[in-house]
Amino acid sequence: MRGNGLWAQLRRPPGGRDARIMLLAQGVDRTGSGVWAAASVLYFTYVCGMDAGRLGLLLGVGAAAGIVGSPLAGRAAERLPVRGLLIGCHLLRVATMGLLLVVDHFAALLLSVALTCLAERGAKTLEMLFATRIAGERRATYQALFRSVANGGYAVGTGFAAIGLAVGSTTAYRALIVANALSYLLAAALIRRTAEPAGRGLVAAVPSPAQEAAGGGPAAVPSPWRDRGYLLFVLLDLPMCLDDSVLNVGLPLWLIHHTEAPHAVVPAFLTVNTVLVVVLQLRVSAWAENPRGATTAVGWYGVTLLASCGLIALSTGGGPLTASLALLAAAALVTLAELMRSVSSWELAVSLAPPRAKASYLGVAGMSQSVQKSVGPMLLTGVVMAAGPAGWLALGAASIGLAAVQRRASLRRLAALEASAGAAAGASAAAVVG
Repeated sequence: MRGNGLWAQLRRPPGGRDARIMLLAQGVDRTGSGVWAAASVLYFTYVCGMDAGRLGLLLGVGAAAGIVGSPLAGRAAERLPVRGLLIGCHLLRVATMGLLLVVDHFAALLLSVALTCLAERGAKTLEMLFATRIAGERRATYQALFRSVANGGYAVGTGFAAIGLAVGSTTAYRALIVANALSYLLAAALIRRTAEPAGRGLVAAVPSPAQEAAGGGPAAVPSPWRDRGYLLFVLLDLPMCLDDSVLNVGLPLWLIHHTEAPHAVVPAFLTVNTVLVVVLQLRVSAWAENPRGATTAVGWYGVTLLASCGLIALSTGGGPLTASLALLAAAALVTLAELMRSVSSWELAVSLAPPRAKASYLGVAGMSQSVQKSVGPMLLTGVVMAAGPAGWLALGAASIGLAAVQRRASLRRLAALEASAGAAAGASAAAVVG
């Protein structure tokens, strides 16, 4: 088992040297992102002097720009090198971080944050496509390694941010911005050392043997926006990303306003999440190493999130110790749900997309997280938590129902794609023989 452990896999990841460099670049990137995530709200509040209304508008526009970033990156990756686009996204973030240091007008800050979020979501989509191309059938293992590295980097970044926040001066805040920008610059330099992965460009521009034999041209490139089956997958994937908001918004607010648990328990939620992701992500990814396994993980996601919602609902009925234990157990279950969702969503996003247009399809699938980050917190605070414990139970029941629908829909689409591939292979063979 030692040869299959985390460190052994990081030394020899799926994809070889390029994958190793990319994982290092992603770890550096997420370290900088952890610095900025911990400091951004305080920077805009205390250094830029924003009130709550302007800060909310700033974050909302950033989230909306992030939604656009994923499909734009996917579409561009059908025509341009993924490696170059990814470097460009990192360099754009270097520029927008630098802009924050020299402007104080709200409109300029709004533009900087919007471009930062657009480039960030675009980069994540491109990283996903890069990994899909270099890791091949072992993409679930790569995803597990990436999440372990990303969470470790994020934790290191928040630790660095804590030092700057403890100092609390304007210079300290600006130093954190510079550190974040340098992390993007280093990530871009590392990616420059990789080779462009196979599969660049419009694969559909090459006609199949059957089309050549029939005298036809290349097949039309399918559009994800006209593919009802794939859009159904993306639509169902949106609410199944709510585990992120449950962990980062729901649990802390519920503890503070609805339980007797001490507030000191709140930081432990992130600690539990980080430790479990690093320790368990590889093991959980083994369940979703193929599309059928991913559909099974989807089913378990619903069960696990239902159990966590039940514990959150029960936490209101006990004293400080009981509430603390219930919420910590809920955090652990939410993390397990997150682990299953992360690998299953990625595997299905790739497997359910037609081979000739994976980049643009993955760009559409990448919108799920951005939409969830925009809508999820409002859904939890305005609907779920407003209904009390019954709201959490309803959310859990809805999650298990949606997971069942997602699983059935994915299995149907997989069967249809397999049948289509078999028919195409038969047609090609007949054309060659003829």
